[in-house]
Amino acid sequence: MKKVLILSGAGISAESGIRTFRDADGLWEEYDVMEVCSVEGFERNPKLVSDSYDARRRDLRDKLPNAAHEMIARLKQRYPDQIEVLTQNVDDLFERAGCADVIHLHGTLTDLRCEECGRVYEIGYESQEGSTCPSCESDNIRHNVVMFGEEAPMYAELQRAVEECDLFVVIGSSGQVINTAWIAQWFEHSILNNLESDDMLDPFFKTLYIEKATTAAPKIEGDIEMFLGV
Repeated sequence: MKKVLILSGAGISAESGIRTFRDADGLWEEYDVMEVCSVEGFERNPKLVSDSYDARRRDLRDKLPNAAHEMIARLKQRYPDQIEVLTQNVDDLFERAGCADVIHLHGTLTDLRCEECGRVYEIGYESQEGSTCPSCESDNIRHNVVMFGEEAPMYAELQRAVEECDLFVVIGSSGQVINTAWIAQWFEHSILNNLESDDMLDPFFKTLYIEKATTAAPKIEGDIEMFLGV
């Protein structure tokens, strides 16, 4: 049975209005990223970090999944045992598009994590201020997003999926956080969709769509269905 690994990055959610760190008007402009997204920054000023994640939750509340999220959700619904959906994104747009079993490599913005017992629980789009753990009632709570300087335990799932899958599809990822060019070399069949071309990334993929994720979505859907022999 053929299997497909779909890995997405910030570019797939950008068309839904979620700012990326690398956009001209993105999160780099508002915060020093190492102050709000690193272990060191969190240790220096946990309130600044929690406030920034509260702001990101508020921003996410009214965002909607786009055609690329919906395309992947359809494929996952049709071929639940043949499609692996992994994302570097911490938003919930895949879930809101109806996509099941999404693996979030860097955590989830709409959840909090208890530092005392490890419980992860949903907070939605609300502030974490005053939140206490539903299991142990501790108020030692943090965001459920992996920071620079700490391990990403779900990377083990990425390694597993790479070993199990036959087609590697990357949508909206620069390859700077996860080395997708290196991963693509392990696959005979691969697809890359990014808004802009990249000479350090493009040559490692067999099929390229240098365009918006929403316009590439029907082409990628067709490619995947053809690969699966539909």
